Amino acid sequence: MPLHFESYGCGSPLLILHGLFGSLENWRTLSKVFSQSYQVFVFDQRNHGRSPHSAIFNYRVMAEDLKEFVRQKGLSSIHLLGHSMGGKTAMQFALTYPEEINKLIVVDIAPKVYLPGHDDIFAALFSLEVQDLRSRQEADDALAKHLPDLALRQFLLKNLEREATGGFHWRINLEAIHKNYPEMLKGLEGDGQFHRPTLFIRGGNSEYIHPEDLPTIKAIFPQAQLVTIPHTGHWVHAEAPQEFAKVVLNFLAG
Repeated sequence: MPLHFESYGCGSPLLILHGLFGSLENWRTLSKVFSQSYQVFVFDQRNHGRSPHSAIFNYRVMAEDLKEFVRQKGLSSIHLLGHSMGGKTAMQFALTYPEEINKLIVVDIAPKVYLPGHDDIFAALFSLEVQDLRSRQEADDALAKHLPDLALRQFLLKNLEREATGGFHWRINLEAIHKNYPEMLKGLEGDGQFHRPTLFIRGGNSEYIHPEDLPTIKAIFPQAQLVTIPHTGHWVHAEAPQEFAKVVLNFLAG
């Protein structure tokens, strides 16, 4: 599937993958920071942003989407960074095509099965009659009845796009994401290992990576190291962008 992307800078390629309900727009600022040293490619994964929609939605096919991009662009020895859902795509890609990657960075996600945790978000998004909305504020007011966290609502509402004839529509393929949500909770396919340098970054206040996950991480990624950025949650890169950028750049330069 041809992915919508943006590119910044020049040098060794650094590819960036966003998380569930996200888009490349979440990574523009950091992409420009990283582009001072690398050629950055930042993507909308399938069913997100401006990339095509598909009823098929799992980590295997998302890794194949990335492989096709790498092939078409003639890239080699890439650095790959993924956050949350994008982190699992990146890990799946690393296991399937280890020869393509120089260094791997996984942000606040582990290679394991997760319990459902987005039911309230799906319910809130499906409750919106987006065609009838007159403004983003009206959408925010409606979502606030279900989701009190303003930052979360603002993140989700970036997926709302106004139509020329009035009203709005979702850029995300909400139905396909919801139908295939169990796929997003799964671990990785295959039982191989990735033996090249790997960095896991977790938010100090996040519940996505626990100390007991380290043996599993090390079993699949023997060269993995874990860095915790204090006082941050799951969106560690947005909450502490300067420290996050420093950790990433130090790892890539090492």
